[in-house]
Amino acid sequence: MTHMRLKHLNPLYWKKSFLIGILVGFVVLWFTFFDTHSLYTKYQLESQKNDLIERTQELEMKTVELDEKISNLEENPDLLEKIAREEYGMRKPNETVYKVKPAD
Repeated sequence: MTHMRLKHLNPLYWKKSFLIGILVGFVVLWFTFFDTHSLYTKYQLESQKNDLIERTQELEMKTVELDEKISNLEENPDLLEKIAREEYGMRKPNETVYKVKPAD
């Protein structure tokens, strides 16, 4: 009886289909999670790639907007003067600037 129990614990007596199943399971687990080229790693890299593509598109749109602003400033000197005066407090020589506070 004890000999029969020991037979089940000894891998030499296991059926070949069971051993192949264990081997296939191990290989599947290895390539799914643990290998450097695993499916999980590929999924993460693909996700990062998509995020970077999206970020690149956003930055390209922002670049187009900034290029338009630059061209507007180059073509319209009055707009450039307005921004210089309002945002940076610049003034012409011999000019006095009075700041008026809005009434509460």
